[in-house]
Amino acid sequence: MDNKEQAFTQLVRKHKSTIYSVCYMFSKDTDEIDDLFQEILIRLWKGYDSFRAESDVRTWIYRVSLNCCLNADKKKRRLTGNRVPLSVDIDPFEDTDDRALQTKRLYARINQLGLVDRAIILLWLEGLSYEEIGSIMGITVKNVSFQLHRIKEELKKSNL
Repeated sequence: MDNKEQAFTQLVRKHKSTIYSVCYMFSKDTDEIDDLFQEILIRLWKGYDSFRAESDVRTWIYRVSLNCCLNADKKKRRLTGNRVPLSVDIDPFEDTDDRALQTKRLYARINQLGLVDRAIILLWLEGLSYEEIGSIMGITVKNVSFQLHRIKEELKKSNL
């Protein structure tokens, strides 16, 4: 393995959880998550030489991951339309405590948001700063603030 491959492998190991967290934003199916993860790795590898370190590497990884997942989600929606999935996802070991139920309700509401809104709120929930979110999403910090306020208000109004 040459130096470039070693450096890339270390980068992936260090930021694997970041990539997976983005994949989990867009799917709950493990096979689809693995496919998204692999596609993201391919895109990161292809862009590795052209990454100029003008932004933090974590920001670059988030941006590539989000763009890849957004594109895959759009493609999936175009191909499947409004089909109903054949499988039913039932968890027999479902959490029943209050905090777990609140978290599930929150994520159910988040999943009803549009793709961009979902990405913004989930990046915020991941603990990224407004500057990082803006850099990843390609919007200003002021716009991040505005969008987050609007999204939070929308989440408060949604019924689940």
